[in-house]
Amino acid sequence: MLSEPPRAQAGFSDVLQAKICNELETQGWLQQDFFLPDELIIALAAECRQMSAAGSLKSAGIGRADGQVLRPDIRGDQIAWLKAGQSMACDRYLQIMEDVRIALNRTLYLGLDEYESHFAMYSPGTYYRKHLDRFRDDDCRTVSAVVYLNPDWLPEQGGALRLHTDANHTEDVAPLGGRLVLFMSADMSHEVLPATRDRMSLAGWFRRRV
Repeated sequence: MLSEPPRAQAGFSDVLQAKICNELETQGWLQQDFFLPDELIIALAAECRQMSAAGSLKSAGIGRADGQVLRPDIRGDQIAWLKAGQSMACDRYLQIMEDVRIALNRTLYLGLDEYESHFAMYSPGTYYRKHLDRFRDDDCRTVSAVVYLNPDWLPEQGGALRLHTDANHTEDVAPLGGRLVLFMSADMSHEVLPATRDRMSLAGWFRRRV
């Protein structure tokens, strides 16, 4: 059974809340290492691997609703959406992200109403080409969140999240276990570069009220 370690309680302190909100407001994105406790990372990574082995991860498409299509030349990950109650680890993760939602609303007044998230696994060589997270006909996704589940990731293994921070600059973020990346969904183009090993994460979106 997963216990509630002091690090998880202290990890989202007032200081960290202020840092997250300030960096998101001033630069449109942020990286926070050691966001999740090690035991929770291990549990979530194991759940992702188990779902992959059981065939529960499905190829992700582009577009939405009836217009969604599979385009492995654009997007190569396999995903499974999180549901409340599916596991203790997922429920604990969702509660942490609920705390983030409350903090963002309290400080930045974003009107975030909910958080949705899925496991994402990229097998070696797969990628996701440059894109925005907001759909043309649906502007509810406001803040994008990625939490990585890969212990001991090495830079030479690739798999970076490449953020296009403006027309002339990019930032590459390695998918190191426990690392959180937040960015504004409508403003930050990004892509996932290919890796030489399985790359696991939880991708999610804080959504505003319709």
